[in-house]
Amino acid sequence: MRLVLFDCDGTLVDSAALIHEVMARTFVQFGHPWPDVSKTKSIIGLTLDIAIARMQGKLHVDDEAIAMTAHYRSIYMDVRHEPGMDVPLFAGIKPMIDRLAAREDILIGAVTGKSRRGLVNVLETHGFTPHFIVSRTADDCPSKPHPAMVTECCDEAGMKAADAIVIGDAIYDMQMAKAAGARAIGVSWGYASIDELIGAGADIIAYHPNDVLDHF
Repeated sequence: MRLVLFDCDGTLVDSAALIHEVMARTFVQFGHPWPDVSKTKSIIGLTLDIAIARMQGKLHVDDEAIAMTAHYRSIYMDVRHEPGMDVPLFAGIKPMIDRLAAREDILIGAVTGKSRRGLVNVLETHGFTPHFIVSRTADDCPSKPHPAMVTECCDEAGMKAADAIVIGDAIYDMQMAKAAGARAIGVSWGYASIDELIGAGADIIAYHPNDVLDHF
């Protein structure tokens, strides 16, 4: 029996455009320049307050980062419903999840820097809710790469970390997996480079969702 834990943004769904738009509007609201999209992509996966502080070059979350986090959350859903702000699944994700869910020897979960509300919205939108038996979000655990998201999902599912596999597109996903004692699969279609994923501890790289299926 294995527990497969998926990251969400950049792994299941392509949300970079939406995240960057909300982040950029937040920065401008607080008197900062419109950030480059590459800077936004580099922090996707972190808990929001830490991500905002990191984008500003701060070592710790301060009062401004906390205020910016609140503003980001307050405008997110309005921006989400604007034209062009869809959050589609990456190609091949749905058949991959459906096939994994049909396996009796695999349990599926999610480990994400999104809020609980954000994850629920993604899972419900794409019909994945019945397939994901465990999940941890930014509302539940410390930010990646802290291992708590993985270890808590393992505890809830009655699995050992050694029998868990984290699948993600960010270096934080790979680092989190290694810190927890789980295996790590990096995906090439997300927001970090292959070299970055390997350097962060990826055991293998998936170039297409079918490669994930081949691994099992």
